[in-house]
Amino acid sequence: MKKKICILGSTGSIGISTLDIVYKNKKDFSVLLLSGNTNYKLLISQAIRFKPKYIYSNNFFLIEKIKYYCKNNKIIIINDLNLLKKIKFDITISAISGIAGLLPTLNIIKYSKKILIANKESIICGWRFISKELKKNNCSFSPIDSEHFSISNLIKNKNKNTIKKIYLTASGGPFFVKVINLKKVTPDQAVKHPNWKMGKKISIDSANLMNKILEVIEASLIFNLPLNKFKIIIHPQSLIHAIVEFRNGLSSMLYHNNDMKIPIANSLYNNFYIHKEVSNKFFSKNLSFYNPTIDKFPSIKILSQKKILNEIGYILITVLNEILVERFLNNRILFTDIVYKLLEILKSKVVINYLKNNKIRHINDVYNTYNFSRSLLN
Repeated sequence: MKKKICILGSTGSIGISTLDIVYKNKKDFSVLLLSGNTNYKLLISQAIRFKPKYIYSNNFFLIEKIKYYCKNNKIIIINDLNLLKKIKFDITISAISGIAGLLPTLNIIKYSKKILIANKESIICGWRFISKELKKNNCSFSPIDSEHFSISNLIKNKNKNTIKKIYLTASGGPFFVKVINLKKVTPDQAVKHPNWKMGKKISIDSANLMNKILEVIEASLIFNLPLNKFKIIIHPQSLIHAIVEFRNGLSSMLYHNNDMKIPIANSLYNNFYIHKEVSNKFFSKNLSFYNPTIDKFPSIKILSQKKILNEIGYILITVLNEILVERFLNNRILFTDIVYKLLEILKSKVVINYLKNNKIRHINDVYNTYNFSRSLLN
């Protein structure tokens, strides 16, 4: 029987990769829901190919662009996932970018048997609420970022007390081996990741190592391990995605070619996916590893600022970074300003006072902190 699939963020890079896998394995999957935000042309072309029952979007202008096509093809448009009735997806892929993905992720869990999350902002800002919904609705969860997918596989069925250290690898981004004035870096230069084809925001985060800072926080929450269990190392080849060092002197690492379809497909098939491409870069490349330095990647200072490493601090880091990246992409600030301004704000008295006087108890507290974060950059 075909597995019923829901894809939140089908027009993004993860969504496109997922649909490519599904299309090549049509006998195994049936796409029931697609969603998008601005790229209505791509969303319609996906709907033509996969014929979903639903399209979800809360963007009024996108809905206006696609409503006639949907009406003519008997596709139901919804702007609220709570409007779904009597449906259970076998697998949901949650890949809406940024904190905008949090509420859709929370709302779709009750309709899902299994959810694959590729949105680190949702996990970092709302893991308390996501994990509660997962338990409440007996929905299984798998991370599909390559690093967290790898960690999950490496520590499966292992006693956490046997773990000494977990290393998350970073490519170093497009400027790691270049002599370049980072103040003059353009958005076009910064989004050119050397190994992966990704969205603009995550590519910028990779260029200044913020992606890895966020991934360490995310991993700490997902695997319920303290932050000091994790270490970032630069691995320019992007072939080893995580290394786990155990207390018995043994270490394990997970290798796969730098193609996001590998963790996605294996998550869809519970690691029983038959990967048809046989090329293996492991034998044609030397593997190298480096410790990141503060002078090259000042973002690593964040992980040493204990006062902000809590639920509210995680939200502040995530939201402020998201806004600053957007401003850089719009040529409003310099590339170096992303991390510089983030660090400056996190040390400010107004932030320290906010951290002292507020706690996350309800989902509304997440969005109150989101609004506070935005006010710091007005």
